[in-house]
Amino acid sequence: MRIIQQTLISVAVLAACVACAPTSKPETVISAVTLTAADANEFLGQYASEMEKIETPAAHASWAYATHINFDTGKVNAYFKEQTSVLSAQYAVAAAKFNDVEVDADTRRQLELLKAALEIAPPADPVKAERLAAIGSEMTSIYGAGEYCRDDGICLSLVQMSAEMATSRDPELLQEYWQGWREISKPMKGIYAEQVVIANEGAKELGFANTSELWRAKYDMPAAEFPKELDRLWGQVKPFYEALQCHVRAELSEHYGEETVPLDQPIPAHLLGNMWAQSWGNIYDIVKPEQEMNVPDVTKAMADQGYDEIRMVKEAEAFFSSLGFAQLPETFWERSMFQKPPGRDVQCHASAWNIDSKEDLRIKMCIQITGEEFNVIHHELGHNYYQRAYKDLPILYRGSANSGFHEAIGDTIALSITPKYLKGLGLIDDIPDTSNDIGMLLKVALDKIAFIPFGLMVDQWRWQVLAGDITPDKYNELWWELREKYQGVSAPVSRDADAFDPGAKYHVPANVSYTRYFLAHILQFQFHKALCDIAGSEEPLHRCSIVGSKDAGTALNDMLEMGKSQPWQEALQTMTGGRDMDASTIEAYFAPLKVWLDEQNADRQCGW
Repeated sequence: MRIIQQTLISVAVLAACVACAPTSKPETVISAVTLTAADANEFLGQYASEMEKIETPAAHASWAYATHINFDTGKVNAYFKEQTSVLSAQYAVAAAKFNDVEVDADTRRQLELLKAALEIAPPADPVKAERLAAIGSEMTSIYGAGEYCRDDGICLSLVQMSAEMATSRDPELLQEYWQGWREISKPMKGIYAEQVVIANEGAKELGFANTSELWRAKYDMPAAEFPKELDRLWGQVKPFYEALQCHVRAELSEHYGEETVPLDQPIPAHLLGNMWAQSWGNIYDIVKPEQEMNVPDVTKAMADQGYDEIRMVKEAEAFFSSLGFAQLPETFWERSMFQKPPGRDVQCHASAWNIDSKEDLRIKMCIQITGEEFNVIHHELGHNYYQRAYKDLPILYRGSANSGFHEAIGDTIALSITPKYLKGLGLIDDIPDTSNDIGMLLKVALDKIAFIPFGLMVDQWRWQVLAGDITPDKYNELWWELREKYQGVSAPVSRDADAFDPGAKYHVPANVSYTRYFLAHILQFQFHKALCDIAGSEEPLHRCSIVGSKDAGTALNDMLEMGKSQPWQEALQTMTGGRDMDASTIEAYFAPLKVWLDEQNADRQCGW
């Protein structure tokens, strides 16, 4: 009852908060005939003032909607989203007025961050800007309402089909669902192409050649060089990925037959246990090692020991406390959502929040008492501690060093949930010997390593499209060219000329950058190795846990506190000692598995 009352009160307050809306526009500063460095600093100060006035009530509105979905919370949330979006767009466009003004390095960095804050930049023309917003809403609505209706009249949601694809081994059913879901994205193709044209006008007004350059300019290096940097990182992972792909293809071929899975062709995408073939952990039962393994049952141990949601979160907090981080504020425990409240629709997807950009930290989860959820909690708290570390920085610096750092921090912490750590908590009695390592590493690789080329190619496709280099009739063709090139995965059936398979992945119609996930999957292993070295671990990298190491905690916090105040290369050097992202740590982490995969593939034809 207390939570419901709090939500209703907050909605009432937010609905009345007309005064929270922006009161001035950036034109009040940039109206001078000749702009100066002083004008730039005044402009940034005005931006900070206006954004800080609205961002906290906007966060409250978003939280209220996420934890109590109804008509009223939806209306309030939509209002604040519109206000913050319009304000951000106005200031991003205005920041371009200072492109040729001589300012100090700190001011220039903030101006560039402000310009690049948008994903899709609206043009100054209000009619085109309105149309751009309408296209975005239309595409996300198409995706959100998407379902596949079978010939018998039964309609299935993405959630239902994804659950079937995770467990079914019927290739005909898997292909049916795979094709069915991709019907929903066909209507997006024309309006996506229209969006590209309008958004490129907006990007040019910000001083970028096109939207592709705008997206690639967010990474503290020349936009033209950034894709080359990603391909360099991919080159470090590629030999291991190819060994994994070869083993998985061979095992799938044995399971389904060589007619279904040829041994010299890419893997049909519908057979990999995931709607997008982006992670393959759901087919572990088909590709796992033959030897018996002693797998600790953490879920059963937690049940036997009477764990509840709060205890799970308390243990995760204790992990960070062991590194020297301060405990979470009392409001975290009062205001977070750990369970799905009865009688309410909520967003159960796990997420971490800092409502006021200060100390109002929260997580939102519908926690299940499982070992997998225990990992997720550690991941989400990683976000919270990052958010708190940079809270005192100027508003434009409150974020991760680059888009991959935030996700990587959470995943880095989760890599320390090793048998050693679990034994320290009393959740297992004995640490399994190394005979279990192959199976454990294979499970991790099926999720993390299998994902890496997919994480790379989504934006490789999008950057070419957003540059205007690819015409709409080639959208789908390029998509599958890149999927085969990077993943060794193919469409299970020929695709129609009007297909728009990229639109069947949420992040494309929602215009959410995907490179962050690729970078996070690289950086987490680099971070993990650096922290294990600092902690003085002498164990193999995949068995290392940094729990209890104050030295590792200090090094981690030193990097987190930088936020995005410096180029990511500086932040990386603070913790790892080097300025380059390095995927070679993946080879070190999975070394035993690579030996095993090479043995399995000795007489197989690899490649595609």
